[in-house]
Amino acid sequence: MKLWNDKPYHSLDYELKRRFGEKVYRLSLHGGMTCPNRDGKLSYGGCIFCSGGGSGDFAANPALSIQQQIEAGKKALLSKRPVQKYIAYFQAFTNTYAPVSYLESIFLEALLDPDVVLLSIATRPDCLEPEIVELLSKLNKIKPVWIELGLQTMHEETAIFIRRGYTLSVFEDAVRRLRAHGMEVITHVILGLPGESKEQMLRTIQYLNTQDIQGIKLQLLHILKRTDLADYYQKKPFFVFSMEEYVQMILSCLALLRPDIVIHRLTGDGPKDLLIAPLWSQAKRQVLNEIHKACKRQQIYQGKSYTGKGV
Repeated sequence: MKLWNDKPYHSLDYELKRRFGEKVYRLSLHGGMTCPNRDGKLSYGGCIFCSGGGSGDFAANPALSIQQQIEAGKKALLSKRPVQKYIAYFQAFTNTYAPVSYLESIFLEALLDPDVVLLSIATRPDCLEPEIVELLSKLNKIKPVWIELGLQTMHEETAIFIRRGYTLSVFEDAVRRLRAHGMEVITHVILGLPGESKEQMLRTIQYLNTQDIQGIKLQLLHILKRTDLADYYQKKPFFVFSMEEYVQMILSCLALLRPDIVIHRLTGDGPKDLLIAPLWSQAKRQVLNEIHKACKRQQIYQGKSYTGKGV
């Protein structure tokens, strides 16, 4: 079994240490943007699972400037451990959904901080107009720029149900254009979406093996209060993973996933005051420990099935 440091998968921690020579920590920033799925351009209310924080419930206070957010994030991290290098992560809502001039000002403000080594931007594939990609390409020449795209699933029927608002071809076009400009692409996938079988979830993983992506976030579906998904769950309860089932699902994904793709996330933890289910997901460290123990016990490692003979 090949280990990336001590893990049987190509972890983000390993990749950052390889590139920057030490551990790098993420600063979650808020650019003050919304989303075309919320402001009426496409629809209102956002994706069915999205909270009022636009998946940025742990991001910084948007009332602060970007530099103030960075300084507050640094202070919080430095109170716990010595840190020298950071990722500026624009997390909440759609972080390319604004005029180019505004995007340039906030992204440059983050990039020019001497302790920030790269910029990571979460956005939608349908919010990457040519002039925005040109801006990102220019910034990528200053420091690395990673673009995180919320695909969630390859299955169009599920995409319609969750109100994603774009087709698979839009995602593929965005990946091609970003890669043509030399930017790395990280894709978000949600495991456990209503109506999807294990086989369908794994087909999304197999599909992503065919795409020119460099990273992936595997996210357990969280049912959060005050979302349309919570209303649906109350009226029509659907399958929700137990911890044991989710661990096995992750092992199946790892065995399929191309070994060069960096694993940015294997689970997630929704805000405790909003989380309806699954409540076991609050024990994030325990979930990760169970995944690591199961990988070792079952001799599962990333790319095992993809290469046919291991890494």
